[in-house]
Amino acid sequence: MSRADHMDVAAYALGVLDVQDTERFEEHLATCWACAAELETMVPVVGLLSDIDGETMMAMEQTATDPRLLDRTLVAVRTHRRKARFRQVLSMAAAVVAVGALSGVGVATFGGTGGGDGPVIAGPSRSTPVDGPASPQPTRSGPSVGGTEIEGDQFDATDGSTGVKTTMWLASKEYGTWIGFNLTRLPGPRTCRLVVIRKNDTTEVISTWAVPGTGYGTTANPQNLQLEASTSAPRGEIAKLQVQSVDANGVASPLVTLVP
Repeated sequence: MSRADHMDVAAYALGVLDVQDTERFEEHLATCWACAAELETMVPVVGLLSDIDGETMMAMEQTATDPRLLDRTLVAVRTHRRKARFRQVLSMAAAVVAVGALSGVGVATFGGTGGGDGPVIAGPSRSTPVDGPASPQPTRSGPSVGGTEIEGDQFDATDGSTGVKTTMWLASKEYGTWIGFNLTRLPGPRTCRLVVIRKNDTTEVISTWAVPGTGYGTTANPQNLQLEASTSAPRGEIAKLQVQSVDANGVASPLVTLVP
């Protein structure tokens, strides 16, 4: 066989041989394992080139004699490949739409105002209540202690003789009662304590602290004293809350008494 017979593999694969040359090559192909193997490797290439239009094919043939056409040919081939990839994306998007219809996944439509080149797929939507009731918030009142809002019922008391002023908040708890309290006009130095007086006249010391010489809520120290404590006494069993001053001998005297 002539060398020309072996050179017809690509032309045969692309289907550009005429009837006579096609029959001649097929006779050659029946006895030439080399051409048969080469033809098999050309199948993927033929698949890629099958959608290229006639004008592009003509341009590719002319590049053999006119190198200036090479760039235009490459541009045409690249454009074709981009179109092919976009068709694949469209197919994938169609599949996503079908799955989204079953699973509830939202899919943005093509041709929207976004102007994108491909599909935009959104995740599962989250509903937001409109004009609905706000989430319940815990009831809190009064100024902050330690930078946080204080819960519970607020009570105020000022002692007429000592001038000490207090604001207290009482909140019922499973263990008893939580108490938050502020003290102002409290001179120092001294040791103080907070005492719970129950309705059955029993008492309980629930907090003890030291007051510096500048005191709290005074001219020397305008800052209030802010503390909190807890008692096992239920809220309804508390008759009084009393801030006492304790001297070096352990003798206590009331500074301010609050009746909740």
